[in-house]
Amino acid sequence: MQAIVCQELGGPAALRLSEVPDPCPGAGQVRLRVRACGINFADGLITRGQYQVQPQLPFSPGFEVAGEVLELGAGVDEFAQGDRVIAITPHGGYAEQVVVAATRCLRMPAAMPWVDGAAFPVVFGTSHVALAHRARLRKGELLVVHGAGGGVGLTAVAIGKQLGATVIATASSRAKLEAARAQGADHLIDASDDLRLRIRELSNGRGADVVYDPVGGDSFTASLRSMAFEGRILIIGFASGSVPQVPANHLLVKNVDVIGVNWPAYAELHPEVMIGSFRTLVQWYVDGAIRPHVSATYPLAQAVDALHEVVGRKSTGKIVITVD
Repeated sequence: MQAIVCQELGGPAALRLSEVPDPCPGAGQVRLRVRACGINFADGLITRGQYQVQPQLPFSPGFEVAGEVLELGAGVDEFAQGDRVIAITPHGGYAEQVVVAATRCLRMPAAMPWVDGAAFPVVFGTSHVALAHRARLRKGELLVVHGAGGGVGLTAVAIGKQLGATVIATASSRAKLEAARAQGADHLIDASDDLRLRIRELSNGRGADVVYDPVGGDSFTASLRSMAFEGRILIIGFASGSVPQVPANHLLVKNVDVIGVNWPAYAELHPEVMIGSFRTLVQWYVDGAIRPHVSATYPLAQAVDALHEVVGRKSTGKIVITVD
């Protein structure tokens, strides 16, 4: 089979399309024919050796796929050959086939296209667990979403609206802000503006109840100075490349919580949280309440070009690899 392979930790430029052996499922695993694979900012990190959990070289990146079950490992009886599934993969999605634990697979709704399936789990899963489980976002609260035109940012806007929040979206371009508006954002802020001032203006001086921050850097600093009493800041990632340092005395003044969100950890440590979240999200999808925003698709042979778009923060919403 063909796969995009990382032979050395040199970043996306070091990836190559290669012929590799078909994988074989072990006990509790399934072998999938990959139809589509979502691209995430973390794919760039794992190719540079900067991700939280690094696989042994060589490996293929790719944390989420949609595909068909080709083969069942010993002890797997919840799926059958030919089933359409979404899967969360520790890595390996940039390939024609992948092996994954059956517990990391979810049946796709019949009406869900492959591309939607591959664009769905990481971004919607991250945002839903972050907002509903970690921040306990409540109806009527004010939510600020940074990087609101990106993959996770757009889903945070949509989920925030589903949970009844008023949403302020910040993004780096008019096109990304308009994409956030289409997902339901109530207010838009250009990321080059004075974020602290604009958040306070739009909240009538009260500040934000919850901030969803996949950017870090200056966005985090401005957010910390723009919080309401008992506000919560969700640390999703550091797309800006700058990891902020938290002055603890600022947290004390308004009883602010800074909350880390390591969404993949739930698959191993508390799978019931992830499973419950997915059930809610899939029902919302079936009801037409949420939809992935896929701005582009690339064939497997052009996966490196696609990853450069995401790592360079040039994309709006999700980019997906399609596999024929």
